[in-house]
Amino acid sequence: MQRTQVDIRPAGPDDADGVRKFLLDLSLHTQTHRFFAGLTRPTNTLIRAMLARDDRRDALLATVDSLVIGHAMAYRKGDEAEIAVVVADAWQGQGVGSRLIRELLDRAIGVRWLTMDVMGENRRVLAMINKAWPEAEMAVEHGSVQVRATLAFAEQSSVRPPLMV
Repeated sequence: MQRTQVDIRPAGPDDADGVRKFLLDLSLHTQTHRFFAGLTRPTNTLIRAMLARDDRRDALLATVDSLVIGHAMAYRKGDEAEIAVVVADAWQGQGVGSRLIRELLDRAIGVRWLTMDVMGENRRVLAMINKAWPEAEMAVEHGSVQVRATLAFAEQSSVRPPLMV
């Protein structure tokens, strides 16, 4: 069996249609885990926010050929970055989310803290966080888990973080 090549690349304004299709193809379960609600019709504002890249924001796409199969974004505030990741249902559990996070961290020079909000029922992501950052602080609030983990300097740039593909 031939292995499919998954590419990770920066998002751009020309990706709006591909990201919109990607979001609409997600199951309600996956939409809810990422956005804490279902998306019947992604707004242009949401799409622009998911593609924004500047000195505080980064956005990456996982693609197979021209099809978007994953999205990750980071919002930087000082030495802290909040991240959010979503992977197409058919590609979950295959390391795509871990690759997206690893690439975000590689690009986040100077970030010392990683934060994210995870739905309490999202056991797969919480297990990944526990494995990658066993010392992460987790606080439950209104059904979601606020995660805060410290990043060692070696997790960025030339050395990969402890996420396993």
